[in-house]
Amino acid sequence: MPNKQTFTIKPISELIKEEIGDEYIDPFPFNYEEDATDYLCRIKPQHYSVFDPPYSPRQLKECYKGKGEYDTKSSTWSNWKNLLAEKTLSKCISFGWNSGGLGKSRGFEIIRILLVAHGGMHNDTICTVEKRLE
Repeated sequence: MPNKQTFTIKPISELIKEEIGDEYIDPFPFNYEEDATDYLCRIKPQHYSVFDPPYSPRQLKECYKGKGEYDTKSSTWSNWKNLLAEKTLSKCISFGWNSGGLGKSRGFEIIRILLVAHGGMHNDTICTVEKRLE
């Protein structure tokens, strides 16, 4: 992970501002102090959301070290996506190493993809903007 604060990376901060503005659901705010599942279960639906979880089981353990145990099974990411899709009324921007996003099976379609290269041995970040299907 080249920068744990994804939204401070210039092209990513510009994408968020352009596509969804300042008010959105974020189940993984940096410093990762609250369980994402608990957060997503308690909040009300909003128009916009971001999905920027730790990108791998290793990163998940690193980010939440000392803040509780987090399940690193692949179903964990699917469960988060299901909950976020239920809470997102208009658009979601997903960040990761693939362009999967929330997906059509959850009622979303891709309208824009931004690839952010970090250089060196760092993986690129793929930013997927999706809108809810009508």
